[in-house]
Amino acid sequence: MKRLIAAVLLLAALAAAGCAKKQAELPAVEGNAAPDFTLKDLSGKPVQLSTLKGKLVLVNFWATWCPPCREEIPSMVKLNQAMQGKNFQMLAISIDEGGKGAVEDFFKRGGITLPALLDTDGQIARRYGTTGVPETFVVDPKGVIRKKVVGGLDWSHPEVIQALNELMAGK
Repeated sequence: MKRLIAAVLLLAALAAAGCAKKQAELPAVEGNAAPDFTLKDLSGKPVQLSTLKGKLVLVNFWATWCPPCREEIPSMVKLNQAMQGKNFQMLAISIDEGGKGAVEDFFKRGGITLPALLDTDGQIARRYGTTGVPETFVVDPKGVIRKKVVGGLDWSHPEVIQALNELMAGK
């Protein structure tokens, strides 16, 4: 009888522990909420994705050593300039193991200005399930991933800017 009571108590404890676990985060796919994260920018300031709700956010994973990323960056700079003053935020997340120094050197050599975040251990890239770089997630003002783009894209193309403006407007 004591064994039965102990077994029941053990099962009850395990069930309670299972109920206390946080619900698993949904994968970073179109139609799901974008997984939240906090990363530091080049000045060391933490940036949290969830604080940007209400804005259209372009979450771009890239690296300085990646040729398609280097080709894509000038169009991202142009897009960022075109979106100034709008409910838009670009987050260029570098997965460079060299961290801040590698990104700052790359930006300085190319005269590049982008809001860069550092994911030197690749934790956020893994959470988003990236398969390489560049890889971009367009997150709508409600925090939902509306588009995933694998590979480089001309982000400054008028049709791309129009589509992003429509997403900002809730279309």
